[in-house]
Amino acid sequence: MPGEAAPPLGVQPLIPERLLDVPSQRLYYLSLGLLLQAIKVFDVLQNIFTSDATTYYGRKWLTVDFLFIVTLSQLRIPRLKYSKAVVLLQIISIWFLDGMLFGGISLNLGLMGSSETTSVSSGFSNRPDLPSTPEPFRLSDILPPLTFGLFSFDTTSKDPHLLGQHTVRMSPISTAHLNPHSHTFCLPPVSSAYVLVPILVNNTTPTNVRYSFTPLGSGRVEFIELGTKELKAIEQARVEGLQVVRSKDTDGYDEYDDEDDDEETHSAARLQKTQSLVHLRLSKPGTIKLDRVLDSSNVGARLVHPVEVAVVPCPTAQYTDDVVQDVRCAGETSGVDLAIDIRGVPPLSLRWKEYFLVEGIEDSSHSHTAQEVARARIPQRLKVPLSLSLDVLGKHTYTLENVIDGMGNIITRSLSILRRPNVSFKACGPGNPTSLLVGSEAPVTLTISDSDPLDGPWNIDVRFEPASGEGKRGKPWDKKLQTQENRNDVVLKAGVPGDIAMADVLAPETCRVVEKAMPSAEIEWKRIHECSGDTGVSASLVMHGTPPFQVYYRTQRDTEPPRDLFKTFTSSRGELTLQPEHSGHYYYTFVQLSDAYYKKVALDGPSIDQIVHPLAAAEFVGRGKTAVSSCEGATVGIEVDLRGTPPWNLELQVVGPRSTDALAITDIKTSPTRILVPIPSVIDKEGGTFDVDLVSVVDSYGCKRSISVPGVSVNVRRVKPTVKFYSKQGQREITILEDDSADLPLRLTGDGPWKVKYRHMGNQDRLHTVMLRSPNDNIHVTQKGVYEIIEVMDSQCPGSVIESESTYTVDWVPRPSAKLNPSTPSTFEPYNRSHILPPICRGQDAHVDLELTGRPPFQIMYNIARNDESGGTVVLDQPTFSSIQPRTRFQLHTSIVGRKYYEVKQIGDSAYPLAKHKNAVIPRSDRLLFEQEVMARPSAKFKNDNRMPFCLNDALTPREAFSNDGGIIQLEGTPPFQLALSIRNLAASHVHKETIEVHDKTWRLDLPSYHFTSIGPHQITIESVQDSSHCDQTELHPLRRSIWVDVAESAAITPFDKRVDFCIGEVAQFQLEGKPPWSIGYRINGKSYTQEAKTSPFSLVQQQAGEFTITSVSQQQKLCQATVTDLQFTVHPLPSAQVARGKRVYQDIHEGDQAEIVFTLIGEPPFTFTYQRAEPIPKKGGKSGKILETHTVSGVTTHEYSIFSAIEGTWTVTSISDRYCRYPSQPDGVTEKSRH
Repeated sequence: MPGEAAPPLGVQPLIPERLLDVPSQRLYYLSLGLLLQAIKVFDVLQNIFTSDATTYYGRKWLTVDFLFIVTLSQLRIPRLKYSKAVVLLQIISIWFLDGMLFGGISLNLGLMGSSETTSVSSGFSNRPDLPSTPEPFRLSDILPPLTFGLFSFDTTSKDPHLLGQHTVRMSPISTAHLNPHSHTFCLPPVSSAYVLVPILVNNTTPTNVRYSFTPLGSGRVEFIELGTKELKAIEQARVEGLQVVRSKDTDGYDEYDDEDDDEETHSAARLQKTQSLVHLRLSKPGTIKLDRVLDSSNVGARLVHPVEVAVVPCPTAQYTDDVVQDVRCAGETSGVDLAIDIRGVPPLSLRWKEYFLVEGIEDSSHSHTAQEVARARIPQRLKVPLSLSLDVLGKHTYTLENVIDGMGNIITRSLSILRRPNVSFKACGPGNPTSLLVGSEAPVTLTISDSDPLDGPWNIDVRFEPASGEGKRGKPWDKKLQTQENRNDVVLKAGVPGDIAMADVLAPETCRVVEKAMPSAEIEWKRIHECSGDTGVSASLVMHGTPPFQVYYRTQRDTEPPRDLFKTFTSSRGELTLQPEHSGHYYYTFVQLSDAYYKKVALDGPSIDQIVHPLAAAEFVGRGKTAVSSCEGATVGIEVDLRGTPPWNLELQVVGPRSTDALAITDIKTSPTRILVPIPSVIDKEGGTFDVDLVSVVDSYGCKRSISVPGVSVNVRRVKPTVKFYSKQGQREITILEDDSADLPLRLTGDGPWKVKYRHMGNQDRLHTVMLRSPNDNIHVTQKGVYEIIEVMDSQCPGSVIESESTYTVDWVPRPSAKLNPSTPSTFEPYNRSHILPPICRGQDAHVDLELTGRPPFQIMYNIARNDESGGTVVLDQPTFSSIQPRTRFQLHTSIVGRKYYEVKQIGDSAYPLAKHKNAVIPRSDRLLFEQEVMARPSAKFKNDNRMPFCLNDALTPREAFSNDGGIIQLEGTPPFQLALSIRNLAASHVHKETIEVHDKTWRLDLPSYHFTSIGPHQITIESVQDSSHCDQTELHPLRRSIWVDVAESAAITPFDKRVDFCIGEVAQFQLEGKPPWSIGYRINGKSYTQEAKTSPFSLVQQQAGEFTITSVSQQQKLCQATVTDLQFTVHPLPSAQVARGKRVYQDIHEGDQAEIVFTLIGEPPFTFTYQRAEPIPKKGGKSGKILETHTVSGVTTHEYSIFSAIEGTWTVTSISDRYCRYPSQPDGVTEKSRH
């Protein structure tokens, strides 16, 4: 992507940018994330209406979001690559969001340590309306709801006190069936081949298989026994072999294995739930017989007949190894004889596709009958001949469909009849030879046409004969060329001229290679001689090669660097003329020659050097007829450019209005030169025009040459231009507004246009230049001051300035201004040029007087600002007011407390109205600035009106129990404050008053000298407040001026009964005395807790086992606390019972066996428990079956109890009780059947 820096090498994206650029990777992956979140929204809506699917959706999105974030970090996409800490934070955040969306996390969990946790695990009380003691914290209670069951420590039951179940099942009769589908098996003729013979087992898992093996044609019997390890190895190899076969290409598969795999796949798909397959692996032909199949209990399975399977060599039919070409040409007289080699157990049947069927193939010379051979399973080898003809083009396929002796095999043989290909030269033939350059190779292309793609690649026989006279450079040769794959042409490189020929090809059959000669040139030099000597050279060229030609030559003058030039000729003859304009020693040489085939071939051509003396020539400097002006003097200077050999003699002609004069200038040694031409006397006096022409020039060799070039026209003037400022009645000044411009009038003489230079007297070093076209033109200026004309020049001559009228004055109308009246009391601060006014109280009227200068009426725009919290200032408003008097009253703002700043930003009057001069702001250093401190009026109020509880005889001091900010007084103003308070005891009708000095703006009630001597309500009232500013106080808040105090006695607690033993889940009740709400402190196993109670009596559900002790009780927000020392009892844990150690146990027994069911009892003996037997529960889960019997056992003093059973069913525990507690609680009206 342009503009995006490549990432460092170590953090390259996982997907290379050559496959997918980085912006596309970001787009695709973020689009995937957006799609996932859209699906999540759909699942959230489904979860709302399908409450039982919560755990499924939660687990699903925990996994999906985790994989999405981890995959993103592994892709290393730039701008989406984060550190490990950020990735971990992303996972935690998205998991938290998933928990919120799918119910795994709730904002009001009320978990560990909550005093309002209800009893859910006890069997005694399920009262959510009653408070309970905190449950002991266990990690296993938190992880399951947060992870939707992904991490669960209780997988057997929702009841932690009654765990486990023991299921006894009667095992059915197991069977084993060898080769259940009656398949036939054969071994392919390869050394590594083997077959798998299946055994179908039912109602058992075999751990030991024994079978006998009799090799083919032998009477020796071998006994083989396979254990669990060998059976698993055979099954694993079978599965891996299926995966390898399915992943191979079609060209490499074995049809025997393919058929076996298909049959095994279909057989496995038809198995019932109680059935399974095991396999026996055989690698040599013979007969196997199954002897026994044992399970893990060494119980043998019943064998299903037949128990014997024969494995023979697979019948094969294949073409013999006779050499037969796969590709033949049409029309060949000799046919193709094929022979088929057949091997297998006779009788054999051979089927030819679309031709015929041959049955009963066997060896007639064999002495045994066919039945005997088949019974003995001895394979035979036979040979069947086949003759084919080659009359029709195309591909002929001869297919052996199958060879049958109970198994099938398909062998295919193809023979293609193709057309004959044609070969020809491309772009080469008679009259069109291939050109060969000297020192290089020429490509010769051979093209295949009318060919069949199956025939490629093609071999081409090529013969080369060198041209006559080239025997030394090359010899004749024969080559065989081959085309590349998927291409119909081949390129041959020829480096020697000659003929390339092929046989059996299309015309042309011969390609001639002709060598092109390198270009050459015949050059003849001829000097050019005139009066002054050699003036140049000419070269005649005759070029050999293929036009067009480029001739490269080099010229050098004296010691100057040489110059390389070239010229193009379209024919074989050319002429090159070189005549330099400057004299010197010149050297010419031809360097290279190019034609249509060769570029820059070196020329060893003739060179020439000569001393060149060009002919003399002269002309006026400048192109065409030029004009020269003369303003003073008797002569005029004219520039002349001369060529040739100096010195020169020049003849000129001066043509006046009435006469013609000749002028001769001799011994001119430099060029160009300036010639002074005298002005004719008539024109010199009055002015006018005359012409100057060049007539002839003579160089140092005496060669005279006439000149015919444009002359020069001379314009002679004798009157100079002048300039001055125009004045009216002698006044050369003007007054303008500050932002306006002024036109200063001029008076000019002479021929326009004029160039005038002037300057501003305030900056004399800077000159301004203007071009003027009118004699009454103006100079445009914008600044005030004095302007002076320095010089003037018209179109021909410089002029003079009239000194007495060379200056002009420009003034500005003064802008309006404002200042404080001198009588205004203020202090000037030079640091910020501010006038500091005396401080004033909030809401008090104040103003200042301003004195204005300018043209009334006035408009004044000013800023009002105050200090902000960051130490700067913030603008509150920017008002504008008007005045028609030069003295006006400026009203100050005192409604807001703080320091106010007033800054006059703009002043307008009739000359500078603000509407037209919005951008004309007074510079900050010149603005009028004054400031004033507005002090707040003192006030006081209570932060809130919450009632404050105190106990009898307490002092009025701050208490830590105040969490509602009660008793805090908020003060406004300038410290210190004088605060007057009154305390009124309603019960005693007594009022206490006190004045306190407060140095802060907040104060908590703290009067240690005052004590509450009676119970009941007390009222504390703010009477008045003063601060250091001596401003009058504001009206006190009517609702926050006073606060109430409740004074109460100490609290007490007593139990309802005198029990000393409780069970977890039972409710303990207490009677409370005092004023609600109460705060009860208690301790469980040394750890302290607090419980709030709003009503009496108070009930508490016991959730923890151990020593429970009431330590304290208080009332009214934990005030007036009383210590309790004699209220304690013991809480016992609930008993538990487990079947099979709390697990799900499934035990299969056979007839006559017994199963032991073990019950584990947890608690304080003696125990009494009830168990039941129900119909068996399947292993994969399901609802409990019908209850068949229930028993109760009592007086058990041990922690384990066992029973034995020979019948099937599922045993579970329904209740348990120990010395102190029972779980679950005893329902009314239920009697137990005791068993001892």
